Amino acid sequence: MVEAGGICRGFYAAEADLAATFAAVHPEVPRVGEARQLLEAEDVALIVSAAIPGDRAAIAIAAMRHGKDVLVDKPGVVSFDELQAVRQVQAETGRRHAIFFSEHLAQRATVRAAELVAAGAIGKVVNLVGLGPHRIRAAGRPDWFFRPERNGGILVDIASHQAEQFLFFADAVEGEVLSATVGNHALPSHPGFHDFGDMHLRAGAVTGYARVDWYTPDAMPVWGDGRLTILGTEGSIELRKYFDPAGRPGGDHLFLLNREGVRHIDCRQASLPFGPLFAADMRDRTERAMPQARSFGAMELALTAQALAEGQSLPPWVKAAGRR
Repeated sequence: MVEAGGICRGFYAAEADLAATFAAVHPEVPRVGEARQLLEAEDVALIVSAAIPGDRAAIAIAAMRHGKDVLVDKPGVVSFDELQAVRQVQAETGRRHAIFFSEHLAQRATVRAAELVAAGAIGKVVNLVGLGPHRIRAAGRPDWFFRPERNGGILVDIASHQAEQFLFFADAVEGEVLSATVGNHALPSHPGFHDFGDMHLRAGAVTGYARVDWYTPDAMPVWGDGRLTILGTEGSIELRKYFDPAGRPGGDHLFLLNREGVRHIDCRQASLPFGPLFAADMRDRTERAMPQARSFGAMELALTAQALAEGQSLPPWVKAAGRR
């Protein structure tokens, strides 16, 4: 948002170590002693937060009730109750509530793929496969990281990325979960934690599969070999977002296969439009950066998948396989 022209008026952090880390990177931003100083400031239009996932819904609700727009890191919520509460307050206040799905909005290859799909490079989209491997380094993780009630579970915490991208490329704001699984295969010391999850999705005529895990080995030069494959009626696009096993440097690799041939496209110089678009949405009260319904719809998909994988009951308003 600073790159889009915003000015950061201040930051609040309850944790001294996190505050010190942030201040070292952004020494020009003053630290405030209480969150309400930012919530009540008349010259603050937007509250942004990357707090512990289980705290983000309450922060967003407080911000919207103080007349502020909101931008939170994914996952924006960790339960169906939180999703309902955030939806209700957003509708009542008319404020913008955005969730920053960085594997789309801050990933240049994904943005370039969207442009190619819109231009008809692979015909009509019929299926997506999203893979989100991550490195865990468990010894350095805080306690909340292993508590599902604080992080939402692996399909909420990580696969919300894949849920949003699925809806985006399916040109939908909602979908349904056909199946989902979770498991703990490598961390018996944390029995309530899931280190693997997958889900099968549908939106209209488009289907998708997502798999996420915490198995990236320390020898990998990146935290995870994130990938997305988009299948169309006239070709396909594969993204190697952070790593190319063929040895090309850096990330943002796009491979386009269609009737014209096979191409590798270096997307490192592609633009990232989310910040300027969201700033314009705040000014004009529009939804060009991301439709409000898709942001909430992605979280509903992730929450539904997590609940189904764990054998939990679903709220009556949730769309799931076999139920409309």
